[in-house]
Amino acid sequence: MRILTLLASLCLAAACGGGGGTTTPPTPPSPPAGTTMISAVQGSGATSPLQGQTVTVRGVVTGDFQENDADDRRNLGGFYVQDAPPDLDLATSDGVFVFDGDNPATDIDAGDLVEVTGTVIEHFGETQISAGSVRVVGRGGVVARPLSLPFSTTTTNSDGDPVADLERYEGMLVELLDTLTVSGHHNLERFGTVVLSEGGRLVQFTNGNAPDAAGYTAHKQMSARRSIVLDDGLRVQNPAEIHYLDAGAAANYSLRSGDTVDRVTGVLRYSRGSGGNGDETWRLMPTVDPVFTAANSRPGAPAVGGSVRIASFNVLNFFTTIDGGQSNCGPRADQSCRGADSSTEYARQLEKTVTALTMLDADIIGLIELENNASESLSALASAMNTRLGSPDYAWVDTGTIHDDAIKTGFLYRSTRVSTAGNFALLDHGVDSRFNDARNRPALAQSFVLDANGAVVTVAVNHLKSKGSSCDADGDPNLGDGQGNCNITRTNAAAALANWLATDPTGSGDSDVLIIGDLNAYLEEDPLATLANAGFTNLLSTQAEPYSFVFDAQAGALDHAIASASLAPQVVATMEWHINADEPQLLDYNLENGRDPGLFDGTTPYRASDHDPVVIGINLSN
Repeated sequence: MRILTLLASLCLAAACGGGGGTTTPPTPPSPPAGTTMISAVQGSGATSPLQGQTVTVRGVVTGDFQENDADDRRNLGGFYVQDAPPDLDLATSDGVFVFDGDNPATDIDAGDLVEVTGTVIEHFGETQISAGSVRVVGRGGVVARPLSLPFSTTTTNSDGDPVADLERYEGMLVELLDTLTVSGHHNLERFGTVVLSEGGRLVQFTNGNAPDAAGYTAHKQMSARRSIVLDDGLRVQNPAEIHYLDAGAAANYSLRSGDTVDRVTGVLRYSRGSGGNGDETWRLMPTVDPVFTAANSRPGAPAVGGSVRIASFNVLNFFTTIDGGQSNCGPRADQSCRGADSSTEYARQLEKTVTALTMLDADIIGLIELENNASESLSALASAMNTRLGSPDYAWVDTGTIHDDAIKTGFLYRSTRVSTAGNFALLDHGVDSRFNDARNRPALAQSFVLDANGAVVTVAVNHLKSKGSSCDADGDPNLGDGQGNCNITRTNAAAALANWLATDPTGSGDSDVLIIGDLNAYLEEDPLATLANAGFTNLLSTQAEPYSFVFDAQAGALDHAIASASLAPQVVATMEWHINADEPQLLDYNLENGRDPGLFDGTTPYRASDHDPVVIGINLSN
């Protein structure tokens, strides 16, 4: 006990090693004869000055991640060992990962004092010792180094992305003192990771800031300083057990973005994660299982007032044609299919989508990412909704196929409350040359009459070009200002949309117009500004932190509800129904990668899609 107390005192006095650099580091303690200090193996740079050399080190095991031992929750093929006492040089790390393979000769435990002989290597940017021999020589203790976010500086990984500069803590036992927020979990199923951030969740730059290259660069730097990846401590992909999905204090907890966790303890690792296929960044490998707090509880059914309720919902490639790898989808039957890969997946997708649609309780629903077939995708949804409700309430606007893309937009409506007024109308390149229908899906407009009072509203549902692929060939490059690829394409489409709607394309004779859909533009981007300049009001603009989608662990509003000048005063409420963007995708209908089918619950709407629906309540008057 006296030895452990002395080691703890030394560690606290030296801030547990690592931490900022001193111009004249204190004289380090002498290592045992014939051994090298771990800090000398690490050095003060990104790679070890002893790379390729054989060394013998002695230290305390801070994290047991060996394979084929009693602890199957942490398997990285080795363990972390740390100098105790530390070398007192704040520029060098005192910890290192020891790789001892799938079947280690020596079983170790946290707290063991070990002597390791092996070769110094660099593996995906992490300094390691590939062990030739491991010998337990006693017991010891190391106090976790306390760290607070945001971290002070950043560096650049091999992908060119900014990451926090934590080299001086590599391989060390640390405790993150802050309350951290779950900002993303895109790789929870594949790699077992969760992105945590300080100061609340991460938000897309142009969701709250005007596009600006310098500002966007600063935003990326700060996001890197504010965040860290919580890893599951496994090197397998698609693990059978998902560590953090239900790791909450509350009963029946299920992880959501926006939830929080306090004082996480573990070992810092620089890696690409499981098998070297993930993002190259700093990862915390917990040595104590974290417990999450449900700070962002699942919402119930949306509650908005008004005489008519309108919703926008991206249903994430709802295809009635099963995707068996063939290319027989699209109006010409020559495109790859999307969505469900089997009849079982289709049944699951239909069930959960219908659960969400019926809970919306909307009179008019604009849908995005439907299979572009004659009517099968829309009729399947309407039929299933009516079966669920037990009455033939819902019908669809019969547009047939729309142009030649694999997906289209469409309308469902409650025929017991509203009726269509006139024919639908389409905006494409033939109507306005600024609207590039090779990139954007044609805008679909339909006027509806509220049967109770005869009031009319025209709804235009849209799906503009995504940010995911380049438009350089069209002279529309990514300017690095936060708006991503194809901003000019979307902005031109928005200008054409505003002008087209001003012509009353459906012949409604009424100026009440609502633009909905996935515009693939965040709140402060040029397409939204174009519509605002044309006299439209974005109904999300009064909300504190609007978002409908999470990409790269950053939340932002891609799905919008935008009202004409005459309609805006009649709007009672607008809300984003956060049933999808915050939920892990492993809860959706898919069954790939050996996923546990029991995780799916089609009776709940959660993770019916990847976008959140937007719901608008309107007191519609003549």
